[in-house]
Amino acid sequence: MGRVQGKIAIVTGAASGIGAATAQLLAEHGARVVVADLDAEKAESHAASIRAAGHDAIAIGFDLGDEDSIAALIERTVAEFGGLDILHNNAAAVMLAAQEDGPIGAAKASVWDDTMRINARGTALAIKHAAPHMVARGGGSIINTSSGAGLLGDLGHAAYGASKAAINAITMYAATEFGKQGVRVNAIAPGLIVIPGKKTSDHSGSLLDIIVANMLTTRAGAPLDIAYMVLYLASDESEYVTGQVLCVDGGMAAHQPYISEMRALFAAG
Repeated sequence: MGRVQGKIAIVTGAASGIGAATAQLLAEHGARVVVADLDAEKAESHAASIRAAGHDAIAIGFDLGDEDSIAALIERTVAEFGGLDILHNNAAAVMLAAQEDGPIGAAKASVWDDTMRINARGTALAIKHAAPHMVARGGGSIINTSSGAGLLGDLGHAAYGASKAAINAITMYAATEFGKQGVRVNAIAPGLIVIPGKKTSDHSGSLLDIIVANMLTTRAGAPLDIAYMVLYLASDESEYVTGQVLCVDGGMAAHQPYISEMRALFAAG
């Protein structure tokens, strides 16, 4: 029997990357899964592949920046499957961060507004609409995708980092609000996750080497590394865990900032 057998799960941003890996893994462990994404066509393609493997999945297109769309996602899930037990709040304005977000000194007000509206406000509103259905079933688990960018400073993507820091606070506030009603709320802060076949200027060549050198593991992260943490937090195995921001970052945030240079120095000496 799977670790989330019979549970009903929504995974947002589930057409690719971390969300796609999570939706598939939850389905493999017995959940009935909603593959939710702004790209409805791609979401349906992934849901179809999950069904082809013998699991239960549907696709729903939605916009995390629109409360009516969020509410419709939750209501359709409950209508289709009869309830809701798991919400993985994974969708984010990733392309906005990659293409237009920069340092604070070059901040664009419109980029900040859109990033906070989608990432932070959208996450809070998804919790708002999902939690009552979980309470009605006696409890549930909400897992928010945060980021190492919400915990430590960097040279760019300031709006994205601020929105993820807001998600960390939202996680603790929601855990406090709904905990006594049986709903657990946690966040995962991924480090660098390399998605096969996806090339970005931020994660290539010498910069990728620098990031990996600052990890305590021997490789960069993969979508399944995050998916397995979601599976744990979604399952009853983690029933005593709530209000936490869990780093899944290869140890990136666990050491002093000069460690990689010290290693090189010792190796040369």
